[in-house]
Amino acid sequence: MNRIFGRGTPKAPPPNLTDCIGTVDSRAESTDKKIARLDAELVKYKDQMKKMRDGPSKNMVKQKAMRVLKQKRMYEGQRDNLMQQSFNMEQTNYTLQTLKDTKTTVDAMKIGLKDMKKAYKHVKIDQIEDLQDELGDMMEDANDIQEALGRSYGTPEIDDDDLEAELDALGDELLMDDDSSYLDEASTAPSIPEGMPGDKSVNRVLQTVSWWTSLAFLRFLLHNGAIRTLVLVLHVSSPFFVFI
Repeated sequence: MNRIFGRGTPKAPPPNLTDCIGTVDSRAESTDKKIARLDAELVKYKDQMKKMRDGPSKNMVKQKAMRVLKQKRMYEGQRDNLMQQSFNMEQTNYTLQTLKDTKTTVDAMKIGLKDMKKAYKHVKIDQIEDLQDELGDMMEDANDIQEALGRSYGTPEIDDDDLEAELDALGDELLMDDDSSYLDEASTAPSIPEGMPGDKSVNRVLQTVSWWTSLAFLRFLLHNGAIRTLVLVLHVSSPFFVFI
């Protein structure tokens, strides 16, 4: 068949915005080079005109400069047109790429949604709540076990008021221990007279010493927490105990 009808001409690829933008930009760059060359000619003609006198030669140079300037204006118009075309194609290409990226993003989100639905099939909210409840119960059981292990055995129940009263009494006793005035009273007791006194004098002196010694001893007991009943008995039996 190919020998009879021949082979068809291969189709050219469809136009691509990126290639078109590159072609237009290259044309604009070529036009810029032409404008730059014309600018150099204009500078040369202008320098020549500054050095020449008015006359036919100067007018001829002036005509050349005007012709070059006219070409420059034409090239500048072409360059501006090409730059505008390139800008329009770039905007179109940007919009097209944005749409492609949006489509890709939407497709990826759809795939992600399907995967999430598959994953949620294996997760049950009721099971999670039951798991949380079981964990809470286990924590409470653990606390109960710790309290049971820390429980004391054989310890009598003591009232807090009794403990506070004993604590206050302990503080008073400690303060009493610091008071040594009862020792000073025993040291200031009257001394035994020297010589050979009579029987009455000896008995009176011994009785006085016995009283003062008993007084100091009882104050010692009182300051060190003696029993109040013993103090009452001594107070009744000895009239000198009123000095305590």
